[in-house]
Amino acid sequence: MAESQAKVGGTPQGYRRVRRSLPIALLRARETVMGPIRDMLADSGVNEQKWRVLRVLQEYGPMELSHIATEACLMQSSLTRMLRPLEEEGLVARSTPPDDRRKTVLEITPAGEALVQAHAPESAAFFARIEAEFGAERLELLLDLLEGLQALELRRPSAPVAGSVAEDAGPALEAAASGR
Repeated sequence: MAESQAKVGGTPQGYRRVRRSLPIALLRARETVMGPIRDMLADSGVNEQKWRVLRVLQEYGPMELSHIATEACLMQSSLTRMLRPLEEEGLVARSTPPDDRRKTVLEITPAGEALVQAHAPESAAFFARIEAEFGAERLELLLDLLEGLQALELRRPSAPVAGSVAEDAGPALEAAASGR
């Protein structure tokens, strides 16, 4: 076995144990939170991606697509595919600003607002439960820590020059990004 693949206590050298892997821990935490939200949304026929779009529009008001995609953590192509169903369901309205015909602006409709408001009591109860069981201070600390983590620039440079330091660091950057 090559030195870089040598195992230490069942874990390949250079990797964290799976239970302490940041990417896996974030996915587990996401599922802990999103499972009950998916259950809440199941009755309304709105998936979590559409829900995020509605919540962003409810909070910020009319927005251009690229800003919605960023705030709702969606790829713009995914958001574009959702537009027609959201409009057909009467949850959003689309418009084009007269001063820039290239842009598309979305706005939540009264029906979309009503759908969000219909889930408000259950959503509030769920997050009150998280605060009660996890602790309000710990929850605020976790949110602050996650904002700090999101601010890091961890992506690899897009196209390193052959023989450059960035190219030589590629395996180390991949290891860092994969939780090693």
